[in-house]
Amino acid sequence: MLSFTEDTFEQAVIELFENMGYTHIYAPDMNRTDYSRPLLDDVLRDCLVRLNRSLPAVAIDEAILKLNDFDAGSLLQKNIIFMDYLQNGITVKYAVKGEERSSVVKLIDYADADKNDFYVVNQYTFVENGNNRRPDIILFINGLPLVLMELKSPSKDEVGAENAYNQIRNYMKDIPSMFYYNAICVISDLSTNKAGTITSGLDRFMEWKTKDGDYENTAYAQFDTFYEGMFQKARLLDILKNFILFSGDGQKPIKILAGYHQYFAVRKAIEKAKIATKTDGKGGVFWHTQGSGKSLSMVFYAHLLQEALDSPTIVVMTDRIDLDDQLYTQFAKCAPFLRQTPVQATSKDNLSKLLDGREANGIIFTTMFKFERGEKPLSERRNIVVMADEAHRGQYGFDEKIIIKENEQGEKEAHTVIGNARIIHDALPNATYIGFTGTPISAKDRNTREVFGDYIDVYDMTQAVEDGATRPVYYESRVIKLHLDQNTLALIDATYDALEQQSDAATIEKSKKMLGQMESVLGADSTIQSLCEDIVNHYEKYRANLLTGKAMIVAYSRPIAMKIYRKLLELRPTWNEKIGVVMTGGNNDPEDWKEIIGTKSHKEELARKFKDNDDPMKIAIVVDMWLTGFDVPSLATMYVYKPMHGYNLMQAIARVNRVFKDKEGGLIVDYVGIASALKAAMKEYTKRDQSRYGDMDIAKVAYPKFQEKLQVCKDLLHGFDFSGFIGGSPLMMAKLVTGGVNFVLDAKAPKRKDLFLREALLLKQSHSLCSSMTTERERHEAAYMEAVRSTVVKITYGGSGGKTLSLKEINAQINELLKASIQSQGVISLFDSKQADENISLFDPAVLDEISKMKEKNIAVEILKKLMAEQVSLYKRTNVVQSQKFSEKITQLMNSYYNGLITNEEVIKELLKTAQEITELYNNGKKLGLTQEELAFYDALTKPENIKDFYQNNELIDLTRELTEMLRKNRTIDWQKKETARASMRKMVKHLLKKYKYPPEDYDTAISTVISQCEMWTDNMTI
Repeated sequence: MLSFTEDTFEQAVIELFENMGYTHIYAPDMNRTDYSRPLLDDVLRDCLVRLNRSLPAVAIDEAILKLNDFDAGSLLQKNIIFMDYLQNGITVKYAVKGEERSSVVKLIDYADADKNDFYVVNQYTFVENGNNRRPDIILFINGLPLVLMELKSPSKDEVGAENAYNQIRNYMKDIPSMFYYNAICVISDLSTNKAGTITSGLDRFMEWKTKDGDYENTAYAQFDTFYEGMFQKARLLDILKNFILFSGDGQKPIKILAGYHQYFAVRKAIEKAKIATKTDGKGGVFWHTQGSGKSLSMVFYAHLLQEALDSPTIVVMTDRIDLDDQLYTQFAKCAPFLRQTPVQATSKDNLSKLLDGREANGIIFTTMFKFERGEKPLSERRNIVVMADEAHRGQYGFDEKIIIKENEQGEKEAHTVIGNARIIHDALPNATYIGFTGTPISAKDRNTREVFGDYIDVYDMTQAVEDGATRPVYYESRVIKLHLDQNTLALIDATYDALEQQSDAATIEKSKKMLGQMESVLGADSTIQSLCEDIVNHYEKYRANLLTGKAMIVAYSRPIAMKIYRKLLELRPTWNEKIGVVMTGGNNDPEDWKEIIGTKSHKEELARKFKDNDDPMKIAIVVDMWLTGFDVPSLATMYVYKPMHGYNLMQAIARVNRVFKDKEGGLIVDYVGIASALKAAMKEYTKRDQSRYGDMDIAKVAYPKFQEKLQVCKDLLHGFDFSGFIGGSPLMMAKLVTGGVNFVLDAKAPKRKDLFLREALLLKQSHSLCSSMTTERERHEAAYMEAVRSTVVKITYGGSGGKTLSLKEINAQINELLKASIQSQGVISLFDSKQADENISLFDPAVLDEISKMKEKNIAVEILKKLMAEQVSLYKRTNVVQSQKFSEKITQLMNSYYNGLITNEEVIKELLKTAQEITELYNNGKKLGLTQEELAFYDALTKPENIKDFYQNNELIDLTRELTEMLRKNRTIDWQKKETARASMRKMVKHLLKKYKYPPEDYDTAISTVISQCEMWTDNMTI
């Protein structure tokens, strides 16, 4: 029977690329002699000569030398250097007739795709540090390995895109040099096709869902849409040059690849800008829902504008100082990509100086209020582009109004109030204006359209969630917990109505009075007491142990924020590091507020702590600050105690919609009845957003999903009785968890494990949203499923950082899970072991004996396999011969077990035997008087069969010791970096081997084994 295997899939992908004009090469057919070269050297040189015809050979040589020899640094630091070379060319210096010259060698012709060489190469073997790896497909452009693709068989349920991602992460450790030159990584299994970068987590690999920017059919990405949408030659070159950047500080830079929605929207915006600068100056409105990367889209747009409009001046404008700071910081992090450093206007005068008389370039940040009416414009140039963030009617108006006010003497005075848009347009009359927003412009909002024009591109909530760019937001009402009377509830409803219809002075005055009443109602001591008691209860029971435990409380006013802060500390005195207040200070604030509110630097420190997942600060109490433009991906809970409406409400709740690991969504816990305001705000959204998110109530959305997933998990455990878990003793509970793990790991039901892991994770995610609604029985059953899931993951895939999970850690893991989920008491011991509090050693006979006697044989197999794998990986770094031998043996054993050829008892027996062999190896070294380091070289020298017969035993031991000592004395860090230094090291080794007449004739591979061992030692031992 024919099946669609990984190889068939590989051929299908290659055929797609051939149809796009790529040349296919099957790597084993290439005439390669050096498998440690990531570049196609001949192709690279030919292309560089062809693309840089005006430059002499010496300049090309210098460029190639720079490509081959980066400065010291991490893989990421080298990749940053390479991406600069790729996007901007390599600056070289060379002499012509004794005179030094400087030029730029371009690696790619971005203007004409057909002038470049595009190869799709499969099964390209690459060897580094003794690791022989063969990625499925590499795209080479002009000899550079820019795109690495890992494919998985579409017909195997147990492998998929996640396995492909893990494989790429392993490649980065095993063959790092290949990734110095990597621009894009691809993981694909036909149904899932995603692209990311070397810093992307799995949750940040994204699909490419359109070939031409049409979003009509983008719920799911077709296999050919992904490849043809992203890798058409001209499109790929555009992405490489203009849509990959590094963002972040020097410590943790992140490599970002634009999503398809960013790419097409920015391209549309650039075309619109070209027309607008020559016509009406309306650059359009760019509506991309909050959390979908709008700030980075602004960076990509600013970068492309410089080329499209011939060095324009860009003014980035916000309506709040904190937003100005946040956006400026984002641009500053991307300064190398923008090729200029953004500047922040510090005052009105400073803004005037920055703009007045400027002829070109510059990225200037300002708040709109720094513009003021002047006698003459600041600049009349046409190639100025004003990028306005969060473009809404509250900020932009052309109208001039006369307002009558009383002065201090009680006399009436007339004042002219001029719309902000008029002031800004008078200052920059010929500029082009583009508005960026995360929420829709109201249909009634004439002002915004008058300034910016119509939408350029719309990327709605539905699309962002489907693409995995954001997470959905859910809603839980707890108004009833405050014991508010009907009059108060009626007042809240009326306030929302008034806020929604603030169109004339009378209504505004009316709403102000209502808001004044709200202050006294919501600030009442008894109400604050009820609120804080419920927040503490809800947080501790359902949210504290979720993800990183970060939560936000939105307070009605500054005085109420302080009341909440003090009441929480009264209820929980130990929370002084856990909570912080973030709000603006005023000159008339009470003295005892100042220490809590702090200075600007104190707020910056609070922001750093809140963004740090490991910091003890978990709960931020806010009023207005941090409700827009402030991103903490792990933030999953917002307690709302402030009436909000329209785009202010939608911006606020979007703080919890960011993508983070296995976060299912954000939860809004409502204490002031925002449900009707949410529905009203949704009326401005797209039709599908309205149908999908018109009702975010967890009772109707998340709870049914939780119940469905709980039943699926119970069905998957059919045949294993865990009913004694509920109400059982801690020991009984622990035994049932290990029994469930053992059942899930049964090799006779190979699909069960992956199905259970997937469904139990979905159960955990849905439970994270509706845990306050579930019954006690449902909570216990969900806790059981999570204990089984988590333990299976840890046993089979390793503990934190991929380390082996020891018996002690399994003990602790289940104990913590049970305590956290159902508050069980008592010490749980899974294994009756004296070693429970000690590190587990593979070479401790008592531990091996204990594992062999475990009743849960499937768990025993997995633990042994992990312990063995860890030991082999340690060997891999030092002993090329033994690591290969044991790796092959363990792989063979496990394959036999998983294919049902041997039982779990037999595989345990064989693994224990192998462990004994490893122990004997250590002892062999001691018998020969060799250290473990020396033994590795001895193993390499004696690997060829019968080679010991040609030497007296002491000769090989003497050679071993001399070889080890010589390498230790002569080792330099250059061996890792420079091929010339490695070559001299190999020459030195061969000279010593010759002295000992090693190897004898007919042992051709002996030297390569020894050299491999020497290189591995060189790369893994510290100086």
